[in-house]
Amino acid sequence: MNPEITPTAAPLAPPAPPPTHYENFPVASWLCPARLRPAIAAIYAFARTADDIADEGDAPAQQRLDDLAAFRADLQAAACGQPTSPRWAGVFNPLAAVIRQFHLPVPLLDALLQAFEQDVVKTRDGAGYADRAELLDYCSRSANPVGRLLLHLYGVDDDDSLAQSDQICSALQLINFWQDLSVDVPRGRYYLPRDRCSALGVDPAGRVQTPQTTLLIAEQVQWTMGMMQKGSKLVKKVPGRAGWELRLVVQGGLRILDKIRALNHATLHTRPTVTARDAPVMLWRAVWM
Repeated sequence: MNPEITPTAAPLAPPAPPPTHYENFPVASWLCPARLRPAIAAIYAFARTADDIADEGDAPAQQRLDDLAAFRADLQAAACGQPTSPRWAGVFNPLAAVIRQFHLPVPLLDALLQAFEQDVVKTRDGAGYADRAELLDYCSRSANPVGRLLLHLYGVDDDDSLAQSDQICSALQLINFWQDLSVDVPRGRYYLPRDRCSALGVDPAGRVQTPQTTLLIAEQVQWTMGMMQKGSKLVKKVPGRAGWELRLVVQGGLRILDKIRALNHATLHTRPTVTARDAPVMLWRAVWM
């Protein structure tokens, strides 16, 4: 375990309000320890802004890559206590304070940028993922760093907990892929593993839900559910209200998988979401984890 994290006397600057996005899972909610909410919000604003650079609007790929390079330069400046550009001051002013206060591992933040750059290049080239190993390699940079950053804030750093966090975060990333097929495929983003597409005769760019496509998605959902269930043991190791936050995150992911199965895995046509009506089920299941 890390020693208890003691905030410095200087208060954190409030982070810029993140863009409005649909989220499956709670972010910096009242369940998080109050002293950590500004830090969690700053990490979220960093990740969300970088993701928007890579994903939103109609900028060409090279412009996105150039902007991500500039974003990385500001991250390095913030980490070194140097001035950052005014362009993303609302992100990096609070993040710089969080890096100093909690000694955040900056390579984990940089790994997120590597993943977003990969997104841009894959989309530009119309490339997909060869197999599950390549998908998990992407998750190791796109999702797992977030879990490890949060565990760092909570003072949890044993190998088993880090591995379980990676399983949860990778599962959450994969759940987003299977949930968003109806959005991603038309945009030239292909996440269904090519080896299984070839084995089942599925066109990874196809938009027609064939029986073979349904079987392929069902395989990925089952794999992802197993990963989430293995990682879910972590909820008993994260202390206090943060542990309950994590329980709801896990249950949010599992609830999306439930909805995908209820659709007979037809997510090439329909995007399932978590709504307020799902809260009682998620809360009940969270209690019994």
